[in-house]
Amino acid sequence: MLERSERPWGRYEVLQEGATYKVKSIHVLPGKRLSYQKHTKRSEHWYVTDGVGEVTLNGKIEKVTRGSIVEIPQGALHRISNTGTVELIFIRSEERRVGK
Repeated sequence: MLERSERPWGRYEVLQEGATYKVKSIHVLPGKRLSYQKHTKRSEHWYVTDGVGEVTLNGKIEKVTRGSIVEIPQGALHRISNTGTVELIFIRSEERRVGK
C-alpha cells in the first residue's frame, strides 16, 4: 500500500500509481457517501467488490452491488453512496490526462 487516508465517509488506500494512472481501494461506511464531483483531467473506472449502494452519474441514479462496474467519463458529475449495512468497497482506477 502506497498511501492510506481516513475520511468522514470511510477511507481509501492507494494500491498502485504511475505517471498516467492511480489505483485505489475505497471503503465507504454504511449510510455515508462521497461528495458530488467532476474531474476535468481524468476518467475513472469503478469495480464494486463488496456491499451495496447507489451511484449518481450526471443526475441519474443506479444501484450497484458486488461485481458492478461503473465507467465515469472525464467531466461527468458523479458520487457513490453506501445504502447497505456493511462497508461498500470498490476498486477505482483513474486514467489521468497528461500534457495540455
